[in-house]
Amino acid sequence: MAGHNELGKSGEVAAQYFLRQKGYRILDCNWRSGHKELDIIALFENMLIVAEVKTRSGSEYEEPWQAVDRKKIRRIVQAAHHYIKLHRIDLPVRFDILSLLRQGEQWEIEHIEDAFRAPMQIY
Repeated sequence: MAGHNELGKSGEVAAQYFLRQKGYRILDCNWRSGHKELDIIALFENMLIVAEVKTRSGSEYEEPWQAVDRKKIRRIVQAAHHYIKLHRIDLPVRFDILSLLRQGEQWEIEHIEDAFRAPMQIY
């Protein structure tokens, strides 16, 4: 496995642990809808949380959360829509970003709650 894949995988595990420590109940991880993927789907305070995890080993170029652009948001929202319909979920939805920076053996985690809204037109 390439180094960046290992970094991303370990970042997702750290993000899941972080959310569990905050009281989130993880429903699914790395859920796929075709070529689209949702990193973490969780429940928190009677709300469905769809969390995008972005991991980097340094912030020389950009912060991890800055990689979530309009195209990525559209794909996340489309996959979330499919997940909600498939599982017949009737809860408010919040889109979060977990931005992780690896500092040696430690993680610096920034949890951006309600990071973006679903565009009105997603298809």
